[in-house]
Amino acid sequence: MLAAQMERVRMENARARARLAAEVRRALGAMGYEEVETPCLVPAPGMEPHIDHFLAPFRPEDGMPRPLWLHSSPEYAMKRLLADGWERIFQLARVFRNGEVSATHNPEFTLLELYRAGADYHGIMADLERVVEACARALRPGEPPRASRGGRRLDLEAPFDRLTVAEAFSRHAGIDLGACDGDAERLAEAARAAGHDPGPGGEPFDDVFFRVFLHAVEPRLGLERPVFLLDWPASMAALSRLKRDDPRWAERFELYAGGLELANGFSELNDAVEQRRRLVEEQALRVRLGRPVYPLDERFLDAVGRMPDAGGVAVGFDRLLMLLTGARSIEEVLLFPAHEFTEAG
Repeated sequence: MLAAQMERVRMENARARARLAAEVRRALGAMGYEEVETPCLVPAPGMEPHIDHFLAPFRPEDGMPRPLWLHSSPEYAMKRLLADGWERIFQLARVFRNGEVSATHNPEFTLLELYRAGADYHGIMADLERVVEACARALRPGEPPRASRGGRRLDLEAPFDRLTVAEAFSRHAGIDLGACDGDAERLAEAARAAGHDPGPGGEPFDDVFFRVFLHAVEPRLGLERPVFLLDWPASMAALSRLKRDDPRWAERFELYAGGLELANGFSELNDAVEQRRRLVEEQALRVRLGRPVYPLDERFLDAVGRMPDAGGVAVGFDRLLMLLTGARSIEEVLLFPAHEFTEAG
């Protein structure tokens, strides 16, 4: 795309961004959500094994210097608000992830996060699909809620489709995921039998899973209308509850449209002992992967034990804007994309 044409596209999409943010605030406000702000600088960032954070050393005028990090999500702080009695909250947050630059990644980007006390992941899915449909209508007044991606037209009218991870593996990869029972060798054998490359062998279950998922499953998700992919393997529970009737699976969902991941949500874990155990495990995994290890956020862990049952979701606001404007890459919806300084060296 020529430079002058790209600048016009970015200007149009910047205006669409403002309309999208206004509609998010209107739609969520009508549903009883309140907007909050939390700090970008935090004393303990998320512990996800494959995310690196920007370090921002803090040097107070009095006292010893200490590390702070730019957050990759406002989740920890917003859950502290849930524990303090807030019931329906959302935030359009600037967040940061070190090293992520691609057609769908920028190291600085915007997340829409929302949490609702007294809800589970089904309730959050229902709220989210209403917001997405409202946003599609707001960006094209008078038209049906539609979008285009990869040459396909997508219907964005709620309700969206629901598909379990096990159903998706069966449908798109020909694998009975439940029969693998979280065992990497069984999954590798099933993948090989179905004609997929499971990798070199000896890898953990999650690595084999994502090798198949990214190749055979994800590109086929939500091609005609958005789909919630729900009930993920327990090893990928992250900050979510496990299903009470079948703890092999987590009450977690991701939203896909046109093969693009838009959101990641949970029935939120509110067991502080279990949450600490998971974070300690993730610390150990980061050690094995040779990644920086971050301290535990004790205020967050205290809040987890006081949280009500709740559901929550993080939505890639820039990706939602990409979907609704037909942008092919994230740089088309950012006025100052990261490639400007990465190319400058």
